[in-house]
Amino acid sequence: MFYDEKMETMPRPELRALQLERLRAVCARVYEHVPFYRRRFDEAHVKPADIRTLEDVRRLPFTQKQDMRDNYPYGMFAVPLKDIVRLHCSSGTTGKATVVGYTRQDLINWSQMVARGFVMAGATSSDILHNAYGYGLFTGGLGAHDGGEYLGMTVIPVSGGSTKRQAQLMRDFGATVLSCTPSYALHLYEAALEAGIDIKDLPLRIGVFGAEPWTEEMRRDIEAKMGITALNIYGLSEVMGPGVAMECAIGRSGMHLNEDHFLAEIIDPVTGEAKEPGEEGELVLTTLTKEGIPLIRYRTHDLTSLDLTPCPCGRTFARLTRFKGRSDDMLIIRGVNFFPSQVESLLLEVEGISPHYQIVLDREDNLDTVEVMVEVNENVFSDAIKDLQSLERRIQRSIKEYLGVTTKVRLVSPHSIARSQGKVQRVVDNRK
Repeated sequence: MFYDEKMETMPRPELRALQLERLRAVCARVYEHVPFYRRRFDEAHVKPADIRTLEDVRRLPFTQKQDMRDNYPYGMFAVPLKDIVRLHCSSGTTGKATVVGYTRQDLINWSQMVARGFVMAGATSSDILHNAYGYGLFTGGLGAHDGGEYLGMTVIPVSGGSTKRQAQLMRDFGATVLSCTPSYALHLYEAALEAGIDIKDLPLRIGVFGAEPWTEEMRRDIEAKMGITALNIYGLSEVMGPGVAMECAIGRSGMHLNEDHFLAEIIDPVTGEAKEPGEEGELVLTTLTKEGIPLIRYRTHDLTSLDLTPCPCGRTFARLTRFKGRSDDMLIIRGVNFFPSQVESLLLEVEGISPHYQIVLDREDNLDTVEVMVEVNENVFSDAIKDLQSLERRIQRSIKEYLGVTTKVRLVSPHSIARSQGKVQRVVDNRK
């Protein structure tokens, strides 16, 4: 079983000393080998030697996703291409893709971190991993795969799609651990029922879910339906992939950040000023050990806070609290700010409502409008029209009361909202 007790329970003063040593080294490396960072450091009037404390990281410039796109494909690499053994990239739907390169050591470190995460979830080398993350340029599939193999699990590389067949394979192969997006887990549950399979009757006991925001309400829904322990994993392609942080099965209150590999800051997303532990803001990450494409103060746009209180599991790594959303996913409707995850939390409190919904933004007479389409279960959908209308009005009032935004709510039949094989599309913006 892969558990690095010495590192994962290291006293925080020693951990901070290790982080400082690695921060100074990575700053020197990027200044010497990455022209982009040399230019940015010089513009900020800071040299690698000026970094004497961890707080000095605030003197360094931020890195944005656009910087990676502007230097597409290899401009951010810190090693020659001959030393890169794998390339991944994130979606380029809003511009050029962001390309990341891994050295052999990068892949080893990544596998070890994902293996750490599986152990936090309660997995061992005796488990069978049904890996339904997408394979290919997306980091999810291969990241989870390599981590599972590193731990010694039997890995089933099913990727996405063919959902009913996946349910049959889970039954036939005796999968005990499932890794995928939380929305796909629910889709898999529904497909299994249609195939006459109740996942509660299978050996499956652990779900490691990530790649999209999800709420405590959705966790409870998944656990009740599937009879498993559902835990949150976090990562992003730019800094590594899945395994940057992982929730432990004992604490279940935030995801332990692999602080020996990443230095985290929480900042005000508007001003860029530092926030204290426990205060909510935008997560900023500096990679401390990456060789291929080290990143300095990368703005993730994920909204969270750092929890430094002791965890019952004994690990001393700081925990990232459950993400509220993304600073760039925030919806502003007639001056009111809210996040899709807040709508989800309200919907999942309503009896008879499924966890599948979609928020449709439009514009009428130069005013933004919001329609929330929500699936109901079979029993509710068969109710009288007046009962469905009453339920729509009740959800509408709840959203208005708690979020302060006026919406139209439309209840739709079961399975009518398109399912996703990867990240679910919660918001459809027709205003453009």
